[in-house]
Amino acid sequence: MSNLETLLLQVYNSKVIDSRIPYSAYTPIDLSVSNDDLLKIDLGNPILFEKFIENHLQNNNAEVAYGGYNEIRNLYSQNDHFNDSEKEERNIHIGLDLWIKAGTKVLAALDGTIHGFDINLGKGNYGPTIILKHELENQEFYTLYGHLSMESLENIEIGAFFKKGETLATLGDAKVNGGYAPHLHFQIIENIAESSSDYPGVCSNNNLNYYLENCPDPNLILKTK
Repeated sequence: MSNLETLLLQVYNSKVIDSRIPYSAYTPIDLSVSNDDLLKIDLGNPILFEKFIENHLQNNNAEVAYGGYNEIRNLYSQNDHFNDSEKEERNIHIGLDLWIKAGTKVLAALDGTIHGFDINLGKGNYGPTIILKHELENQEFYTLYGHLSMESLENIEIGAFFKKGETLATLGDAKVNGGYAPHLHFQIIENIAESSSDYPGVCSNNNLNYYLENCPDPNLILKTK
């Protein structure tokens, strides 16, 4: 276990979705290639996919569906953003997704400052995105919040401080979030290199070991399970 992972294990009572929703109202969701139920819907249609999410939440008496870290998905197979004929397909998700309705409050996972923000355009991309910079016991790292609303980027600036649990943003819908059913992509990044407002959230098998090391499991902070 890395030094960062050890530090993150010590974090408690941290949420990135409206704090009024208890973890008892969360349910896991399997969006991997092994889930045959996904073969029955058009994953590229955000309306149908959102209905799939809503049915899953209703069937599990839940408000938030979560999961996806180190998960191989077909969700990206028809999207040029993740595929290049000369390279291996990127289809392994290295963040945690939290599926809930658009407009839901997104919270800062920990005390931090805004490292960067932008609208990452294109089908399959993050849409409005914010990255926070954090420090725990002299260890610097970052958290990424993707698929936000356009309003989330208004009146914010680089270096602005957000306390842990403070409202950082709200979730966007398919019109602005890259064409997905509404959800938050939450990711921890140790070494962000030269990136400021974007970072890969999906990788290929060739690069998996690097990204799993550089992007620890977000449940180290959230402790949803």
